[in-house]
Amino acid sequence: MVNLAVAGGTGLAGRAVVAEAIVAGHKVRSLSRHIPPADQQVAGADYVRADFRSGVGVAEALDGVEVLIETMDARSGAALKALPGMSVAVLDSAARAGIRRCVLLTIINARECAMNYYQVQAARALSYEKSEMPTTVVEATQFHNLVAGIFSAASRMGIIPAFRGVCFQAISTADVAAVLVAEAGRGGQEKVSVRAGGPDVQTMHEMAQIWKSVTGSKAVISQLPLPGSFGAFLRAGRNLIPDDVAGAVEFREWLAGHAAG
Repeated sequence: MVNLAVAGGTGLAGRAVVAEAIVAGHKVRSLSRHIPPADQQVAGADYVRADFRSGVGVAEALDGVEVLIETMDARSGAALKALPGMSVAVLDSAARAGIRRCVLLTIINARECAMNYYQVQAARALSYEKSEMPTTVVEATQFHNLVAGIFSAASRMGIIPAFRGVCFQAISTADVAAVLVAEAGRGGQEKVSVRAGGPDVQTMHEMAQIWKSVTGSKAVISQLPLPGSFGAFLRAGRNLIPDDVAGAVEFREWLAGHAAG
């Protein structure tokens, strides 16, 4: 058993990590700026208020923790801009607390994409690589939730977008959580980089067909161009790692479970 803390434990990936760590038998502390209602908490985990941006509550939250997993995220604005600094704060706080390993969740090949979100992820990973602490950086492919969310949002306008020449190797948050928790048990002082891809490489058009079939949507699948540097990144397949499959849950299976849940 490991005394494990999850920074960002109430977010999409963080919740999955907390749940996976509990199942694995670890003592788990979920850290976030706000404590969720009891019905949104994972049974068996401790929920502690800690703000890595201001430092409030951090020292107390990390007392007795052996491994820290960082899953904090933001998509835009000031929150996204603050993420690299918060990762530095996580590492500094962990070092002061005597934590033996820090594990970061980020996105695959972020350095190769000019999109601001990806550059932020690259900066965070670089901080972990340069830290004097033992660290693991887990680079994952896009989540099933992301692709399904694109389809769901656009379907309200009657279309299901399928960008031409774009494939995804989508992975479930549960499968990524398993990789992160496994890294929490790693011993030694080395720095490690791990890549975690989903079980299948599928065109976006194939995934759109699956989404439409499972959800019963009446929207029309529309093949569209995706211009700009992000489109070029995806068409070049830089979001794919077919030799590093870590996920077992396929997109169709995930959708069926998500719809049922």
